[in-house]
Amino acid sequence: MTRLRRKALVALFLFTLFIFGAMMGLRTLKPSDGFSDLAPGMDFIGERSDRRRLDVKDAAAAAAAAAAAAVVVSPGQFHTGNSDTKVVFTKSDRDYSIFYDVHIFYYLWYGSPGMDNKYIHWDHVLVPHWDPKIAASHAQGRHAPPDDIASSFYPELGPYSSRDPKVLESHMAQIEAAAAGVLVLSWYPPGVADDHGEPTEDLVPAVMDAAHRHSIKVAFHIQPYKGRTDQSMHDNIKYIIDKYGEHSAFYRFRSSTGRVLPLFYIYDSYLMPPESWAELLTIKGSHSIRGTPYDGVFVALIVEERHKHDILASGFDGIYTYFASNGFSFGSSHQNWKAVKEFCDANNLLFIPSVGPGYVDTAVRPWNNHNTRNRVNGRYYDTSLQAALSVRPEIVTITSFNQWHEGTQIEKAVPKKTVTRLYLDYQPNLPDHYLELTRQWAENFNKEKDKWLM
Repeated sequence: MTRLRRKALVALFLFTLFIFGAMMGLRTLKPSDGFSDLAPGMDFIGERSDRRRLDVKDAAAAAAAAAAAAVVVSPGQFHTGNSDTKVVFTKSDRDYSIFYDVHIFYYLWYGSPGMDNKYIHWDHVLVPHWDPKIAASHAQGRHAPPDDIASSFYPELGPYSSRDPKVLESHMAQIEAAAAGVLVLSWYPPGVADDHGEPTEDLVPAVMDAAHRHSIKVAFHIQPYKGRTDQSMHDNIKYIIDKYGEHSAFYRFRSSTGRVLPLFYIYDSYLMPPESWAELLTIKGSHSIRGTPYDGVFVALIVEERHKHDILASGFDGIYTYFASNGFSFGSSHQNWKAVKEFCDANNLLFIPSVGPGYVDTAVRPWNNHNTRNRVNGRYYDTSLQAALSVRPEIVTITSFNQWHEGTQIEKAVPKKTVTRLYLDYQPNLPDHYLELTRQWAENFNKEKDKWLM
């Protein structure tokens, strides 16, 4: 009887071992809902029929991916589980994680007299409404820093310069504290700037270096500029990859097939027709980057519903929503995210929803009060984050770290009152309230994602 019992126990153990092995094997298969165990990755990179690489190019790409893989993971870090999204610091002064599937938009356009001989952007003009009758009923002119700045909130660092190394270091420490692993840098080509600022391309190396010191990666958010075409975009991408591609902070996106490619966000992509984008982003385009050393993951902005079809025809790899004002556009409306995600899943596109803590841009657009979204001590942010979580995205973007003009910043802000102005603030919470909320949510996001990938 004892011998039979022993044999039964051995058989049960072997059967249990077999079941466990089978389950682990199934986890390595591509999940039916489109998620990859190598999140944040895409199952679709290089898989759409109109972008299939030639075998010889695949071999070259594989070699390039192997070389690039060393750039993705910073020294002093190790991966947790099967995910490429979370990194646990092992240094004694860092006892928490940051997450490379949480991306945050970042702006370099600020200036102050100490560094730039004048204020830049903090003195932004009051943008008039396009209807002269409406414009006439609102204030005009421009702001006069330091007491009167182009924001409804006041930064803890004051109206700073993006050129100040101390400011840059503080920003990277705050982003690290918020657990956002990828800084998405608003970028213009050399010598080019937005309508209210000055060129900042010369600051990018300092940003890359500072980000690397905090184990943060940098992706590029290519802005619209006069004369932006598919050909100029080809030149821009080549410039960025040639100049920054070897930097340890340069962000690359790992697909489920192991391919590693740079990721670019393209703001106001709808300003160019799909036919022009297709020349750049499809394998048959006249100056296609597909299968070349300048290939990447290109994410387009969706504003109107029709844009999703244009994005698909253009050859883009994904869609993001950017705006932090729920209901402002089709793309920024939380209620539409499920449908957009389903469209993306059906067409092998990446869907990246953008969330924000609130929205108020009346300091620069005094007529736009109807798009204001109050923070409600963080509850609006939580609602946005939960809406993003509900569609099970691989990446979430945060709008923004420091877009002060539109009141979407999570950077530290302080109470301030002057003779003519009373600024909004984060009270009764501390200046780092939204950094803390971001970290809490990023940790929850990755716990939930681990469940999705089971």
